[in-house]
Amino acid sequence: MSHFTVTIPRLTTENLLLREYRQEDFSVFSAFYQTERSRFIGGPLSAEMAWRGLATHLGHWALRGYGFWAVEERQTGRFCGHVGLWFPEGWLEPEVGWVMMDHAEGRGIAYEAALAARHYAYHQLGWTTAVSLIDPGNARSIRLAQRMDCRFEGLFQHVRLGPMEIWRHPGPGQLPDSDPPYMMKG
Repeated sequence: MSHFTVTIPRLTTENLLLREYRQEDFSVFSAFYQTERSRFIGGPLSAEMAWRGLATHLGHWALRGYGFWAVEERQTGRFCGHVGLWFPEGWLEPEVGWVMMDHAEGRGIAYEAALAARHYAYHQLGWTTAVSLIDPGNARSIRLAQRMDCRFEGLFQHVRLGPMEIWRHPGPGQLPDSDPPYMMKG
């Protein structure tokens, strides 16, 4: 039996560790996707379909060389959600995305992690632009896009998820030239 290994870089911010998924993350991941709160991103899902979703996130790293990180609060070690870079088949263009568990909402965790992911996309992967595709009813996510200086650009009709708002991130030349909001670990 052969093993397939994907290397997912770790990013450390002031308060967070963006890391690979772990088996112990699945119970929280699955519980979230079984609730109505997941309706903005294709849920609710059964535990089986949540497992497939988590496996898709890992497969995205293998196929694209980037993807979603599991977000861990450094002080507590608690899994808070996932944030990262996303461009599956049928998607409009490369995206910076975020999903927070209920205990992590409203605390700036998504903002801190999304800034790190966007910086990684621009400065490690060489992206020149990115979007965030957001369900029109997801006011909290829209506020985060606005906080990140994204601009509403129109609607994208996804075949399965329906209409999604396109929020364009400022390009790397439009952002303050600063040190990365994270430290990279192999």
